[in-house]
Amino acid sequence: MKLYNVEVSGNCYKVRLLLSLLNVDCEIVPIDIANREQKSPSYLKRNPLGEIPVLEDGELTLRDSQAILVYLARKYGGDTWLPSKPSEMALVMQWLFTACNEIARGPMDARFHYKFKQNLDIEKAHEKSKSILTMINLRLANRDWLELNRATIADIACFPYIALAHEGKISLDPYPHVQKWITNIKELPNFISMPGLE
Repeated sequence: MKLYNVEVSGNCYKVRLLLSLLNVDCEIVPIDIANREQKSPSYLKRNPLGEIPVLEDGELTLRDSQAILVYLARKYGGDTWLPSKPSEMALVMQWLFTACNEIARGPMDARFHYKFKQNLDIEKAHEKSKSILTMINLRLANRDWLELNRATIADIACFPYIALAHEGKISLDPYPHVQKWITNIKELPNFISMPGLE
């Protein structure tokens, strides 16, 4: 199994994190985005969108971090990280969509604006960040995890860009339950960090 990876990418990191939590070995293949390797013809054969990460496992190639989380959780995690009961699976899966919508357009966009100098609407990113962080903080007021009273891929999907919010000039001070949740994730067995995580 190979993961085509960029160390500072939150989407790559969530895959590396789940691999570590599952204690699954995977070859990490660095991609040089500074030289646009992800747009090279050889890489575009793996992912025509020219994005990272990409996971290869035998004949299977997956090009989306949320889909990779689902695959790894189901293949290696039994029902622990992604339950098979339809109602519980749906509760977990809705957070994967939150990660690639509200969190991506909020904390992730703010980080990209400041850290990677992308010309994004920072006011909109900060507004969306406040909205989703307020909602998640309320969600976590009386629970340790986003769903099912245990860590699942819901938490792994949402974690990176929230934990990296400071790189988008977003303070987590108003969100104490979110801060506690970040600590909970960092205390999981086999947790690994990434550049920028405090």
